[in-house]
Amino acid sequence: MNHDTAFNLRSLPFFFRMGICALVITLLGGYIVSGLHLRWHYDNRDESPGLTINDIIGAYHGVQTPSPLITALESGHPDTIKDSERTTLLAWLNGDRVSQDYDNLDLGDQAPSEIIAVSCLDCHTRSASGPDANPDVPLEYWDDIQKLADSKDIQPAGIDIIATSQHVHAPMMAIVMLVLGMLCALTRFSNRLIGVIVFIAGFGLLIDMAGWWITREFASFAYVIVLGGGLYAIGTTLISCLILLDCLLPSRDRKLV
Repeated sequence: MNHDTAFNLRSLPFFFRMGICALVITLLGGYIVSGLHLRWHYDNRDESPGLTINDIIGAYHGVQTPSPLITALESGHPDTIKDSERTTLLAWLNGDRVSQDYDNLDLGDQAPSEIIAVSCLDCHTRSASGPDANPDVPLEYWDDIQKLADSKDIQPAGIDIIATSQHVHAPMMAIVMLVLGMLCALTRFSNRLIGVIVFIAGFGLLIDMAGWWITREFASFAYVIVLGGGLYAIGTTLISCLILLDCLLPSRDRKLV
């Protein structure tokens, strides 16, 4: 396209261009809010604070994580605990009375709280020091223990929910990028540059949407969802910025590369 002779955005009346700017800014604001919504929606899905890749895996694939205490005990930690006490703690953690029996007085010295106090608190208190100390994993109180005692079994969203969500998002996001790409093609900027950005955004959206389904079978594909969503967001932002610049900058005769 010859940007100097063909119809272009900067040939439109001032208020028309300002209207386009307002709509594009509103679109960008909407995507920022959508990003925050996604963060709030997926945050803590793995029952840990902050948005992590496990939250995404949990949403589309599911996450089964054994209790950290069980994992530690089964791996032989601590190596100073008696075998009988290790067996007692594992039976307690695998049972259905974890909270009730933690400091059950009827269990005497075999109560989990007593065994943990004797075998673990030398290293696992907030004030612990020394070469083997681990104050970042305190075991002083039930609230500390509870976070580490439970196994996690996070089930993914149902197929019907995924299909409904994609039924709304895929066409809408594709149409938005098509409209933005067509608007950007009417700017002073190089069609080659615009084409690369549209391709990045389109490819990102494709692998993002495909990843919703593939991740149900292969958890590692959750990283592709993140990558695809990031590429689409970057492409949308860049295209929008080019449109805004073309509408706001003074008209120039030379095509920008």
